[in-house]
Amino acid sequence: MLIPSIDLMGGKIVQLVQGEKKALEFDDFEPWLERFAKYPLVQVIDLDAAIGQGDNRSLVRSLFRRLPCQVGGGIRTAERAREMLADGALRVIIGSSLIKDGRIQQTFAQDLAGQLGLDKLIFAVDSKGGKVAVRGWRQLTEISATQMIRALEPWCDGFLYTHIDTEGLLLGMPLDVVSELRGLTGKRLIVAGGIRTQEEVDRLEVMGVDTVVGMAIYLELLKV
Repeated sequence: MLIPSIDLMGGKIVQLVQGEKKALEFDDFEPWLERFAKYPLVQVIDLDAAIGQGDNRSLVRSLFRRLPCQVGGGIRTAERAREMLADGALRVIIGSSLIKDGRIQQTFAQDLAGQLGLDKLIFAVDSKGGKVAVRGWRQLTEISATQMIRALEPWCDGFLYTHIDTEGLLLGMPLDVVSELRGLTGKRLIVAGGIRTQEEVDRLEVMGVDTVVGMAIYLELLKV
């Protein structure tokens, strides 16, 4: 399944390269909402909330009324996750709060699952140079994606793996990495990071992997 991504910063839709350089920016949401309405799921990420510089909460809430969404960015407590679900999110994406002082927070993950239900939780595993990055990809840990998935598998519906090294570069997703991760878990696996063609999406789907596409889908739709 292809999942379009809506990344929000400063009240606008943006696309960043490796989480840093802004490559695209749109303040007119309507054309994108119309185009994305045909998809069974859309991913919404509040980048401002992720890096702790404000949030786009009211805007996020308005997107829930128009599109079926899973949402992430700055969701660090069960209370905030519950609010997002009450606002209309289908699932919440939890990332940075699953790591504290360099350790994977299994007890927190278990508590989230108990309060919200496994089916509402996607755990984000954002990898840069083979290590998990948190706080909007600004902080690098010593934890590998493999370690994180193995430790947290019992308490979520699935994992969102982002390959930061290729994110926004349209270089393609390294399939060997995805294959290794697919072998680690029987849960839903969603991947992102440089995916550029429908052929790639199809190959990943054959592997039992869903894809989040940002830069490529915006650039393609701009041609229409």
